[in-house]
Amino acid sequence: MFMIQTRRKGNRNILTGKECEMQETDSYLGILRERGRRGLPLERVYRHLFNRGLYLKAYGRLYRNHGAMTRGITNEVADGMSLEKIDAIIDDLRHERYRWKPARRVWIPKKNGKQRPLGVTTWSDKLVAEAVRLILGAYFDGQFSEHSHGFREGRGCADALRDIYHNWKGCAWIIEGDISDCFGSLSHDLLISVLSEKIHDGRFIRLIKHLLDAGYLEDWKFNRTLSGVPQGSVVSPMLSNILLDKLDQYVETVLIPRYTRGEKRRENPVYKQRMHQAEYCFKRGLTKEGQHLRKAAQHLPSKDPQDPSYRRLHYCRYADDFALPTGCATSCTFGSRSFTGSFNARACDWQGIRKSSAF
Repeated sequence: MFMIQTRRKGNRNILTGKECEMQETDSYLGILRERGRRGLPLERVYRHLFNRGLYLKAYGRLYRNHGAMTRGITNEVADGMSLEKIDAIIDDLRHERYRWKPARRVWIPKKNGKQRPLGVTTWSDKLVAEAVRLILGAYFDGQFSEHSHGFREGRGCADALRDIYHNWKGCAWIIEGDISDCFGSLSHDLLISVLSEKIHDGRFIRLIKHLLDAGYLEDWKFNRTLSGVPQGSVVSPMLSNILLDKLDQYVETVLIPRYTRGEKRRENPVYKQRMHQAEYCFKRGLTKEGQHLRKAAQHLPSKDPQDPSYRRLHYCRYADDFALPTGCATSCTFGSRSFTGSFNARACDWQGIRKSSAF
């Protein structure tokens, strides 16, 4: 192992080649985060897949998982990992001859009694996919909506619940939705188009396109993947979030401004009447009657919950599940129609969005 001598802040440090590679990788990922926050496009991304440190970092994130020892269509697992294997992967990528292998499809049970398809990929594909995910995550995560909480570092179910607890005030109706078969039905063309808007590197885009088209083996019979992202691949949640970010933008820029109006609710006329009656009774010396009327008024909302001139629409998404709470039944009805109609017309390829009844 070769040694590199450096000086930092007056201190003399001896760094191994591996440590230097990891520092270079962290610096590059930091640059990607900064470009993502500033909304700048990415160029010449593919050549950074030749960095050995990127795969060492990917290996550090994968080898602890039980899936690292699960075989795909070959016998390759994490036990056979070596620097020589990383160099062989880099050499294939450098000459653009790396090819994703089909995943081995298995079926796992769901809580509702149904089964979910899962693709088990080879170890090399897992390693390269994690390297791609590190690049995409560093660049895109800072651009994602604050209302998106699924499959993001530093975010989870608790953050989604905290967002709902602190921000969903005065909501009487909720439009809850789910994108049916989200991973399996997303359009390849739409995903590549969204990626190409920000990443100006044909080789990198082509690598992801080959990943989407890799297919799967079920009972040793090859099947093509015409839509969707590989279920079971470490990069699939990131690719789904990149595409579903269009949904977040549509809700935040179109639906929420459209269904947000008024500064405050009008007073509840029944509540106001009861309080005036109670005050009149107190002035006439009818204390018991006044207390009874005031107690009855306190069981009523002081503001009109069905005020049509006051609307607030909020939004929260976790993976393929989303909810839009509102305080008005009328806006709830028209909002659900607008969501399933206008957004489908805009994206042209968002199928499987279903409404659930408001409650």
